[in-house]
Amino acid sequence: MKIKDLRGLSKQELEDKLEGSNKQLMDLQFKRRSNVEKPHLFKKVKKGIARILTVMNENKGARSGKE
Repeated sequence: MKIKDLRGLSKQELEDKLEGSNKQLMDLQFKRRSNVEKPHLFKKVKKGIARILTVMNENKGARSGKE
């Protein structure tokens, strides 16, 4: 998912996506033990998690600046 799309989501939706991405990463790590057929997914999922956290921190900073 692109960061532009993530910026349009609510806080709850971002948290749900973050939880889902973390579960996906954990599943991939378990599969790593038995040879993952798509190792590029590790990098993709980690970047997705970083994007979600970036948007969440941007939103937190924007809210604290307005107060």
